[in-house]
Order: sequence, then C-alpha cells, then structure tokens
Amino acid sequence: MSFADLGLSESLLRAVTDSGYDIPTPIQKGAIPPVLMGKDLIGIAQTGTGKTASFVLPMIDILSEGRSRARMPRSLILEPTRELAAQVAENFVKYGKYHKLSMALLIGGVQMGDQVKALEKGVDVLIATPGRLMDLFGRGKIMLNGCDLLVIDEADRMLDMGFIPDIEEICSKLPKSRQTLLFSATMPPPIQKLAAKFLTDPKTVEVARPATANVNIDQRLVTVPNAAKKRDALRDILREDGFRNAIVFSNKKVTVRDLYTSLKRSGFSVGQIQGDMDQGSRIAEFDRFKKDEITILVASDVAARGLDVKGVSHVINFDVPWQPDDYIHRIGRTGRAGMKGIAYTLATKEDAEAIAAIEKLTGFKINRVDSAGGSAAPSVDRAPTSDAAAPVEREAREERAPRSRSRSRAKPRDETPPAAEVVIVEEAPRAVEPKTEPKSAAKPRAAPKADPTPALVAVVRPVEDADESWNGPVPSFLSLSAL
Repeated sequence: MSFADLGLSESLLRAVTDSGYDIPTPIQKGAIPPVLMGKDLIGIAQTGTGKTASFVLPMIDILSEGRSRARMPRSLILEPTRELAAQVAENFVKYGKYHKLSMALLIGGVQMGDQVKALEKGVDVLIATPGRLMDLFGRGKIMLNGCDLLVIDEADRMLDMGFIPDIEEICSKLPKSRQTLLFSATMPPPIQKLAAKFLTDPKTVEVARPATANVNIDQRLVTVPNAAKKRDALRDILREDGFRNAIVFSNKKVTVRDLYTSLKRSGFSVGQIQGDMDQGSRIAEFDRFKKDEITILVASDVAARGLDVKGVSHVINFDVPWQPDDYIHRIGRTGRAGMKGIAYTLATKEDAEAIAAIEKLTGFKINRVDSAGGSAAPSVDRAPTSDAAAPVEREAREERAPRSRSRSRAKPRDETPPAAEVVIVEEAPRAVEPKTEPKSAAKPRAAPKADPTPALVAVVRPVEDADESWNGPVPSFLSLSAL
C-alpha cells in the first residue's frame, strides 16, 4: 500500500514525496482513511511509528476547504510539552507547503502579544499546550466554539503531567459535533474514561502492544564492575564498527555536564541537553545533532520523549533509568520509521532491581553482552513476573509532592522532575541479619528480628514542568505566519 491508496490529495502526496516518504507506516495506514471520513479515532502507538503524520496529513486535506475567522481556530492540537508542539508545527510546515493554511503555536516562553495577533488574523490550525491555551481563554483572547477538529496527542503523558482536568475543561468548550482524535502509547483507565466521555463511536487503531520496545531495536546490556568503569565502556561503544551517531542518556544533569566535558576532551563530536540550559540553547543543540554537525548528544530525561531524529544508530543508557517506562521512551529514539537501531544499557550489580523492573514491564530479558560489540546469545525468555521485580525507591532520589489540581511542585534537587506521584504497591517488614558473636562468647545466637520500619516498594511517576521560561531565540519553524 502507498500513500496514494489512502485517499490523500495530489498536492499533499507531492509534499510527502518531497519529504522522502513512499510507504505509510502501520499507524498511518490504519488512521488516515477513517480520519478523512470524519470519524473519531483512538490511535494506540508507541513512539517512532509515524504517529504525528497520521493526523497531520488528513487534517491538511480536511482544512483545505473553508475559511478561518478571527480568534476562532478551525482545529486544535493539544500537546503536553513545548518540544512536542514545536515538532508538530514543523510537520505542518513540511507537509502543508502546497496548501494555503495558517497556523499558530501557543506555548509558554513566547511573547503572548505575538500569539494574540496571530489569533486575531484567524488560524486554520492551532497547536497548543493546555496551560497557555487555558490562560489565553481566561483572558478572553480566544474562542473555541468554531473548532470542529480536536487532536489530543500523547494522552498518557498528559495524564502523567496532571493535565487531564484542563483537557476536560477544554473539551467542554468545543462544539459537541466536532471530530476528536486521541493518540496515546498506553490506555490506562483514566484515558479510557476520557475517551468514553468525549469521543463518539471511535475507531480504534493499535499498532503495538503497550509498554513493548520496538522490535527493530537490538537491546544490549553491558555489566560493568563499578560506576567508574562506565566511561571506558561508553568510549568502546562510541568507537565500535557501525556507529553513526548516538543519544547518551543520564539520570542527572551534573552527569550530563561531566560526560559532555569528558567526551569533548577525548576528541568526540559531542553536544548536551539538560535542565540548566535555557530553551533556546537546548533547541539549538538539538538542531546541531539533527544536521550531523555533532554525532553524540548527551541528554537528561528532558529529552527522553518527543525528540524525532531520523537515522539515530545508537541509544546508550549511561545510567539505568529510575522508572522502567522511561527505558521504553529513551530507546525509542532509535529504530524509528522501520530502521534498525542499537540500544546499550550500562549497569552495575546495584542496578539489578531496576533492570528486573524493566524486563518485567517489557516481558523479555535484555540481551547480555560482555562488552561493546561483544557476543552473547540473544535471549527472549520471559522476564520474572513476581512483585519482587518491582523497583525499590532509592533513597533521596527526588523530593515527593502529591499531585494536585493546580499542579503545585516542589523544588527539584537535581535532574529529577519537580514533583512526583508516589503509588505504594507493597508494604512489608524487612528482615535484619543477626550479628555474629565472637567464638569466645558464650551467648546464644539471637534469632533474626523484623525491622519495624516498613520497606516501601513504590513506583514514582515524574511530573515534568511544562512551563519553563524560554529565553533563547525562536526557531524559524515556529513562525506564526501563514504556511
């Protein structure tokens, strides 16, 4: 099947061909025809499957007829973060170059006055984060009663970040007769409830089992004696045959800075993205990586989701992620659009529980290798399913703060997000090993005692701050002018 078989217009097919694409991905094959027919849709797809084009392409054809009015966008796309919103805008510029459609981007960190001016001219496509949209709506700068097409993207991440109440309020202000498209990597109960409330007889398209790593990614686990040996293992991977470029992930921004400095001194072409950098600098560094001006990008989890770079050959987890689902999103930066990729994870014996939790989530064991490029028989054994495999919350990992409707946040200690939702899944006493008495002692050996302090086995779900200030330059593709 080709794009021409999906019912897209000739001008849109020409833009797709210009972009270098010939064959649609499974999510595009399943989603585009029903969207063109005006049906509501639930798209369940993991990252890197071409999900964005599956709603951008039919939207361009749907919106090609009609005229925009001041302050009344004809369509609305909700994204959880500015980075994702900006990438969707980039897709509209790329695929909509032969259509006369106007677009506006409502995100934090950009002058609100410029955004209001764009809305007053009338826009066909409004791409927004929930916070900024609600702000402008509260000021009376935008009306949503003319919006006939709504896209809720990355719905499960919206849930993680506490945006579901905002989305419900936004949906209540849109026409009831609209067309609604909801995309999510997973479908937890709150998302199912949201879909049941705001979608009408939706068609469901699912192209991958939730929490499953891309089959095009060769996952490898390298065990090192201690953390000090990780840098040697990393350099070995970066020098192996077949290496083209890599995103290297660390749990802490201080480690990102140190790795960046160390690799640069060793002669590698390297850049960095971490939380202490302003938004403009992060985008500029990401653009350098996309243009192959640098071959290695060291990043913290601010970059784990939403980065879309074609042809990344390697992803390297310098640190084992604290949360198992972050592993899926990290390694999803490679193996995109049907291409092959390699994902290395560097681990010490202290990381055993975290690795077990990842393998429990994915359902398969990661292939163990002796070193970079080393050989070990691939393993597809089922991972253990006992509750003992769940990750134990590490001491002083992050300050805890319960999620509230206003999304109040505690001050972050390092790269960990400012707030976290802690779900206790087990509480049990810990056994304390008995002390061994000297041989000369006549005292009988005491039986083990239970530690009265409960061991808390927890899953900590980070909440990302979506309203950081943007102090850097605005990239060209964020222009608020007509496409």
